[in-house]
Amino acid sequence: MMIEPFLKPMHILLVDDNPNNLKVLSEAIQGCGWKALMATDGESAIEQTEYARPDLILLDVMMPGVDGFETCRRLKANAITQNIPVIFMTALTDATDKVKGLEIGAVDYITKPFQHEEVIARLKLHLKISHLTHSLEQRVQERTAELSQSLQQLQQTQLQLIQSEKMSTLGQLVAGIGHEINNPIGFISGNCFHIEEYVKDLLRLVNLQQQKLAHPNPEIEELIQEIDLEYITEDLSKVFLSMHQGIGRLKDISLSLRTFARSDISSKVEFQIHEGINSTLMLLKHRLKDQGNRPKIEVFTQYGKLPPITCYPGQMNQVLMNVIANAIDAFDSLHQMRSIEEIAACQNTITITTSVDHQQNNITICIEDNALGMSPEVQAKIFEPSFTTKPVGKGTGLGLAISHQIVVNKHNGQINCSSTSGQGTKFIITLPI
Repeated sequence: MMIEPFLKPMHILLVDDNPNNLKVLSEAIQGCGWKALMATDGESAIEQTEYARPDLILLDVMMPGVDGFETCRRLKANAITQNIPVIFMTALTDATDKVKGLEIGAVDYITKPFQHEEVIARLKLHLKISHLTHSLEQRVQERTAELSQSLQQLQQTQLQLIQSEKMSTLGQLVAGIGHEINNPIGFISGNCFHIEEYVKDLLRLVNLQQQKLAHPNPEIEELIQEIDLEYITEDLSKVFLSMHQGIGRLKDISLSLRTFARSDISSKVEFQIHEGINSTLMLLKHRLKDQGNRPKIEVFTQYGKLPPITCYPGQMNQVLMNVIANAIDAFDSLHQMRSIEEIAACQNTITITTSVDHQQNNITICIEDNALGMSPEVQAKIFEPSFTTKPVGKGTGLGLAISHQIVVNKHNGQINCSSTSGQGTKFIITLPI
């Protein structure tokens, strides 16, 4: 392996209470092109190490006051100085003392009286080892950062693929259903008008016959009484009104399906976000009703005067669907843990508020429920891919992760969550106009 050249002059801290030793070592070190720093006791060595940050420390063991062992122990206990290599200099030849020094963090020993060549050779070796260690740590950090970034990009790509596939499949399905509903609705609606006119004409004919016939046939009189002609005449208008209302409801559902299914993947278009909210609530209406074990969920809307925004409508509808459906799921889970009396006494509410900030040129959608709420630990992870608190088979953990990607990455907006366990959850979505 090739040794990379040092990028800066090496600084060696010499710690010895003998001035002659310091002088000799300093001359030898400077002869190699290194910088020599000097200290005559442990306390000043520790202080100098913290601000000078030498590349290596040559430390005498036997010193008055704080000896070399204690000095080394303090250096290794300090996060600022713990990674600086320490080489002991000592006249002690006992193996126990050497083991003690190595155990507290020294990398080597030089025995006094020392030879200049040996000192320089050991310093070169440990400086190279230290340099290689730092380079390796830096490379590991860089590689770890690259892998982390690659993993994040892979997760984002996976989410994009899943979201695109879901939108494509869902869009085709919902649009197809909307189209299939729309055809019979148009047929029924068109014919209903004609049927109403035909029935009115027939009733006029029956009424005219009754007026012109002085002595009606007994069989006709009996049939009139049997079918209760007077009641039919009065009730038909109500029947037709009910039919028109039903047709209107089907038209609303068909429109909601087509509004929700808008994909517009290739480019952004102008979209009134209230249409998206209303279509989402229409599609979730069956889940908001009384479920027997869970009372009806009341939805309150407080709409501001929003301008159209430039966005991908189908994707934004998916975000609204995910957030509102999660709120309904939270109510379902909440009532599995409550008694019948508690269920009867509570009121389930989802409040949707919209507003516009003309100065910031954005709109805000706030969706708040009074259901379970979340703990801080759960709240910190809700936008992570595959994280879910739902049982197996009930959720994939991708809904909010995809929602976050749609709002933040696709629309340069923000989606934030604030929640209190046992009280409720609020999602705030901010989108540029």
